[in-house]
Amino acid sequence: MPFSNSSELSPSFLLASIPGLEAAQAWVAIPLCSAYVLALLGNCAVLLVVRAEPSLHAPMYFFLCMLAAIDLALATATVPRILCFYWFGSREISFGACLLQMFLIHTLSAVESSVLLAMAVDRYVAICHPLRHAAILTNGATAKVGLLAMARGVLFFLPLPLLLLPLPFCGSRALSHSFCLHQDVMNLACANTTPSVVYGLTAILLVMGLDAVLICLSYLLILKAVLRLAAWRERLKVFSTCIAHICVVLAFYVPLIGLSVVHRFGKNLAPLVHIIMGNVYILVPAVLNPIIYGVRTKQIQRRILSLI
Repeated sequence: MPFSNSSELSPSFLLASIPGLEAAQAWVAIPLCSAYVLALLGNCAVLLVVRAEPSLHAPMYFFLCMLAAIDLALATATVPRILCFYWFGSREISFGACLLQMFLIHTLSAVESSVLLAMAVDRYVAICHPLRHAAILTNGATAKVGLLAMARGVLFFLPLPLLLLPLPFCGSRALSHSFCLHQDVMNLACANTTPSVVYGLTAILLVMGLDAVLICLSYLLILKAVLRLAAWRERLKVFSTCIAHICVVLAFYVPLIGLSVVHRFGKNLAPLVHIIMGNVYILVPAVLNPIIYGVRTKQIQRRILSLI
């Protein structure tokens, strides 16, 4: 569907509908809305519990609050717009709104990756250097890490929409997801996108890629320290403090890698696969993170039960 002359100056895009289920999208949106509500309730509960429970005023749970806030922001930046499309047929999204949504998705994902790395470092220091843990990871240091994570995400991913801003869009305007991603929008440009491709790949490798490598390195050091313990019970007890964080890392990186693989090698895949992987990437961490820490942390369990 080509743009008109007027839309070339201020293009708009078409969000991807569910192929074969266009007439039933209102019903399909119900589980999506339910997952969004569950993410809102779960992450808000984590924020309230950590605030109200003095025993949880520690760096690990402050990082957990950062994750909850990021997941709330990421889900709110995408899901309400998807529901407007599915329920009210508002498929078209303006160029400016698309770039803003794209910037928020990539920036918040980068911030979440940085926070996961900080949580891995917290686990490493707590297990390998327990006597220095309180001195290294103070509340002030935790706040600085959060600010640095936010600044890092903004600095690395602000150029993405700026590189797309001057490009002409004169061909198809149909996206492959129900929200805007950099690679998806970039593929619709009818100009040389090499700078955007190179910078986007570099930013992903220097942020998410580097964080993943450092998280793996921290757990290799943790595993090395745990194996030095004589008794198996002690090993399991120490390593069990990392299980919740490992699950959260997997809940973030597995959908991220899956979505990247679909974009890179899934050109011949059915459009439904792109839509499902996109929704999984947005909602799975937001839904699972509070559940994982709610199951693994007795203080959070007790406080949530008392709130109920």
